[in-house]
Amino acid sequence: MKTLVVNCGSSSMKFALLDPASGAVALSGLAERLGGAGASVRVDREDGRVTVPLPNGSYPEAFGVLLAELDRLNARAEVQAVGHRVVHGGEQFSAASLLSPEVLKAIQACVPLAPLHNPANLEGIAAAQAAFCDVPHVAVFDTAFHQTMPEVAYRYAVPEAWYREHGVRRYGFHGTSHAYVAGEAARVLGQPLEELNLVTAHLGNGCSVAAIAGGRSVDTSMGLTPLEGLVMGTRSGDVDPGLHDYLAREAGLSLTELTAALNRESGLKGLSGLTNDMRELEEAAGQGHAGARLAVQVFVYRLAKLIAGMAVALGRLDGLVFTGGIGENSAAVRSATLARLAVLGFTVDDGANAAAVRGQSGVISASGSVSTLVVNTNEEWMIARETAELVARGL
Repeated sequence: MKTLVVNCGSSSMKFALLDPASGAVALSGLAERLGGAGASVRVDREDGRVTVPLPNGSYPEAFGVLLAELDRLNARAEVQAVGHRVVHGGEQFSAASLLSPEVLKAIQACVPLAPLHNPANLEGIAAAQAAFCDVPHVAVFDTAFHQTMPEVAYRYAVPEAWYREHGVRRYGFHGTSHAYVAGEAARVLGQPLEELNLVTAHLGNGCSVAAIAGGRSVDTSMGLTPLEGLVMGTRSGDVDPGLHDYLAREAGLSLTELTAALNRESGLKGLSGLTNDMRELEEAAGQGHAGARLAVQVFVYRLAKLIAGMAVALGRLDGLVFTGGIGENSAAVRSATLARLAVLGFTVDDGANAAAVRGQSGVISASGSVSTLVVNTNEEWMIARETAELVARGL
């Protein structure tokens, strides 16, 4: 019996059918560019990868491809439970939860906090519940892992009423990934997770770092929304909030236009004027493109600053973990970041670092350095495990 994991993003849908105990994957795929032109589903089959076009580019259409693939494998009956990634659960959810009308209502109430993601999550849930009405469905929240943060870490210095009446606080995201790689890092280091103080860096198109003490999140870089913190692919990360008023007056931009630009036209893309893809930026920087070089440098500088800041939350730093598309594959970003962190005792093993790409992982720190690892994240397996555990307990 297997768990189906559905992970709907603002314009994508990842899915996997896997054994929650072993992580063995029977089926996986990724639908991209949903809601726009050129939408398609990439399916990894036993005989290779195939791409299925989606003329309408909708979530239900993408889910139809998933069902067809399950039927092709005669695997629909093997689905024991469905686990859904949900980006924002507010303060209400500190763990995964069986989906019920009340839980769905709470997810809907968090839409203003994640307007690009929670509606997509709800679309995926609706499609899956219609197709699998006789099995349990579980919501696994990005924000849940960070609900262990102390008040000193999650409160903003804003009027109390904003927090009490509107939930204005820091929530954090990528919790499933941070939790998974922390556990894997402890396994690789051969130490109990409960005895380790780690900083985990999830670096992809969205980026965040987290301070994890004994397996519990005590701080993280993202905040009320996934916009706060590091420089990301198209997101600005931290900016002076005064720029909203300034650009409204000087450039005539509306709040909606400003928010859209900070989310979709900023970050690596905005700095470089070229792309949000780190691979392309590293290549362009090597060819002398000034904007690409600046984008990479700012990304690394801000990353090193925030990693160093997370050490304050921990008191003692036992290890640093890189994960995500950039974290797992850019040896140059890792090397440059560790060079800036030399003040904290980090040094890199150049050979190990260069080898840790394209699915290879492991320790990349030199002898005598604070332990530094590359760990390949596996959010789908983590979601499947949490789903299976919750269903087994009957909660």
